[in-house]
Amino acid sequence: MKQYRLAVDVGGTFTDVFLFNEQTGEISVTKTASTPSNPEQGILDGIAKAEINGEDIKVFSHGTTVGTNALIERKLPKTALITTKGFRDVTEIRRGTKRELWDAYDDVAKPYIQRRDRFEVDERIDYSGNILNGVNEQEVRELANILRRRGTESVAVCLMNAYVNGVNEAKIKEILEEELPEAYICISSEVLPEIFEHERMSTTIINAVLGPTITKYINVLESEMEGHGYKDDILVLHSGGGVMTSETVPRYAARLASSGIAAGAIASKHIAKLCGFDNAIGLDMGGTSTDISLMHDGDLRITKDWYIEYGYPIGFPSIEIITIGAGGGSLAWIDEGGSLRNGPRSAGAVPGPACYQRGGTEPTNSDANLVLGRLGTELLDGKMILDKEKADDVVDKVGQHFGYTKEESADAILQVANANMCDALRLISVRRGYDPRDFALVTMGGAGPVQGAYVAKEMGIPTVIVPPHPGVAAAMGCLLVDVRHDISKTFVRNVESVTIEELEEAFISMDTEARDLLEEEGVSEVDSTLMRYIEMRYMGQWRSLAVSVGRPIQSLEATIKSFHEEHEREFAFSDENQSIEIYGLRVTAIGTVPKPAFQTFEPIGNITDAIKQTRNVYFDGEYVETPVYDRAKIPVLSEIEGPAIVDQLDTTTVIPPAFSAKVDVYKNLIINTNN
Repeated sequence: MKQYRLAVDVGGTFTDVFLFNEQTGEISVTKTASTPSNPEQGILDGIAKAEINGEDIKVFSHGTTVGTNALIERKLPKTALITTKGFRDVTEIRRGTKRELWDAYDDVAKPYIQRRDRFEVDERIDYSGNILNGVNEQEVRELANILRRRGTESVAVCLMNAYVNGVNEAKIKEILEEELPEAYICISSEVLPEIFEHERMSTTIINAVLGPTITKYINVLESEMEGHGYKDDILVLHSGGGVMTSETVPRYAARLASSGIAAGAIASKHIAKLCGFDNAIGLDMGGTSTDISLMHDGDLRITKDWYIEYGYPIGFPSIEIITIGAGGGSLAWIDEGGSLRNGPRSAGAVPGPACYQRGGTEPTNSDANLVLGRLGTELLDGKMILDKEKADDVVDKVGQHFGYTKEESADAILQVANANMCDALRLISVRRGYDPRDFALVTMGGAGPVQGAYVAKEMGIPTVIVPPHPGVAAAMGCLLVDVRHDISKTFVRNVESVTIEELEEAFISMDTEARDLLEEEGVSEVDSTLMRYIEMRYMGQWRSLAVSVGRPIQSLEATIKSFHEEHEREFAFSDENQSIEIYGLRVTAIGTVPKPAFQTFEPIGNITDAIKQTRNVYFDGEYVETPVYDRAKIPVLSEIEGPAIVDQLDTTTVIPPAFSAKVDVYKNLIINTNN
C-alpha cells in the first residue's frame, strides 16, 4: 500500500529529501550531493538514500533549479524569434534601464536570442484587435526552411498586439508545427496575453529557451521514476507558489525559472502559522545563496516584476523573493580598496569550503564558523568530517591583511555576511512599508540557523523560529502547495465606462480556460477553486494593484472602495476623487491537493540528557564553554539559555549569550532575541 509523500528540493549544492509516512505520521529527512550536469540523478540518489521504493510513494512533488541554472549558465537550445516587421530589436532595446544607473561599465546581459536568430514577418493587428495585414503563408514556410537548415530547436512567436487578438500568431504556430515537427513552438498570446511588448516578448522568449530543456528533464525524470516503480504524476513547483503536473510543465516552462526558490517561502509561511505568527520573514540560507521572503497577515507577497537576469523580465505572477549571494560557501575577499567583502562568489559544491577537504583554498562563511567553534568538525551525523586546520589557514589570510587574529578575522567575515543579509531584509520589509519588529524570522537552509540570531538582533526582530528540519524545509514546502494556474488578460478601460456585464463576459471566458487547465491536470471539479482579480490603477499611473472580486461580481462600487484601501496600505496614499482605470483581469485556478497533517509531541525525557558535549565557542571577543545539544533528544516544551549550540543532521543552530530558546509541541525551536 502506498504510504509515503515524497518531496525533493534540488539545490545548487545539495538535493534535500523530505519523506512523510502517512500511516505513522513519521518524518524522515536526508541530503545528498546535487549533480548539476545530471539533475535527476541527485533525486534518484536521495530516494535511494531514503531507502524507499517507487511503489510505496503516493505523492512525489519537487522543486528544481534546472530552469534557473540554464538561464544563468546560458546552456540553452538553438532558439529563434519571429516578430512583426519593425520590432526585431525590442528584446535588445528593453526599457533602456540598467541595474546600476551611474555605473558606465555595468552592462545588461546579452539577449537570450541573438539578432541573427530574430526574424520579422509582414503582418499587423491594430490596438483593438482588427487584422490590418494577415499572415503570408509562403513567407512563413520560407522562414521555416531557414530555421530547419540552421538546426533551430525552439521558436518564440511574439507579434504586435497579439495580446488582444492572437489569430496571426496561431496561424504561424500551425505552419511551423507542420514544417518543424520536432521543434518547440510557443506564442505570446498563449504564454502571456498582456500589453507591453517588451515584457510579453521577454516572457515568451524565456519560455521558448527553457521549453526543450525542461521537457527533456521531465521526460528523463519520468522514465527514471517509472523504472523505480513510481508511475503517478510528477508534481513540479512553480514560481507562483503552486505545482504543475508533468503534462503542463513544458507549456509554461518559464514558470520554473524560480521553482526551487519558491519552496522555501511556502515552508516559511506554514511554519510561522504553526507557531502562531501571521507576519514572518523567511531566511533560507543555503550553500551558495540566501532567499528572503515576506508574509504579511498570513499571505506571501506576490509580484510580476521579477527576473533571473536584469533586463529580461518574466511576466508570470511569482512569490516575491530577494536572492543574494550569501551562503555557507560564500567566499570572503578583499577588494581593490582594501575592504573586506563577502560573496556573491561561492565555493559551491565543488571544490566547496576549504574545511570540506575537496580542494577549496579561499575562506568561506563555513570556514569562519568552524574557526569560531560554532560549527563542529562533524556534519551529517558524522558522515562528513571537517578539517579545522584548513579552515584556520584560509581564514588567517584575511587576518594577515588586516592584522587580525584568526578569531577576529572569522568574526569579521561573518559580520559582513550578516550585514549583506540585513540589507536584503530591509529591501523586502522597510522599503515596502513594513516594520521588521512586527515579524518573526523563520530561518531555514543548512546555514540559516547558524546566522539567524545575529541577523534578527541587528534588525530588531524579537523572535527567531528554527523548524525541526531546517536544512530540508524547502523540500517540505513542496508538499504544502496546491496545483495552481494564473490566467491573465489585458482589459484597459476607465472604471466609469465599463459595466459588470462586460467584466463578467471576459471573466467567464477566462474561467473556462482555467477549468480546462485543472481538468488537464487531473483535478476534479469538487477540488477546484477559481479566484478573480481586477488589476486597477489611478489614471496616469504605471503600475497597478490587484483587487479581489467575487464570482459573480456583485458591485463595482465595492471593488473601487477596496482599491482605495489597498492603495492606502501599499503606498500610504489614496485619492477617492481621482479617476480609476482597469488595467487587466486575472483568474487564479487552485486545485486542492491533500496535505500532510504534522503531529504534535508530548514532553518525554530530560533536557540534560540532550547535552552531548561542551566546547569552546567564540562569542563577543572571547571563548565561552558552551553546551552542545543533540536536537533529536531535546524534549518538547524545554527551555535553553544561551550560549548554546544545537546540532542535528541537516544544520547547526547557534543560540548566542543572552538569548533564550524553547521547543514547542511541533518541535520548532523558538529563539527569543531579548531585544
